[in-house]
Amino acid sequence: MYVCLCQGVTDGQIREAIYDGCCSYRDVRETLGVASQCGKCACLAKQVVRETLGDIQGSQAASRPGAFIAA
Repeated sequence: MYVCLCQGVTDGQIREAIYDGCCSYRDVRETLGVASQCGKCACLAKQVVRETLGDIQGSQAASRPGAFIAA
C-alpha cells in the first residue's frame, strides 16, 4: 500500500530499505524522502519502520539457540 503519496513510497519500499541497511525512521526518511513534503504520512511510516525492525529483532532472537524469550 502507498504510505507517502507525495513521494510515491509504499510500505514494501520502506521494508526493503530497512532490509538494505536503514536502521531508523530517520534513515528511511533520508533514503526515500518519506514525510519530506506534507508530512501526513509520518505516523504510518514510523509504524511500518517500528513493525519491521521488531520483526527483524524477533527473528534474530528466535534464530539464536538458547536465546531468552519472555513469555
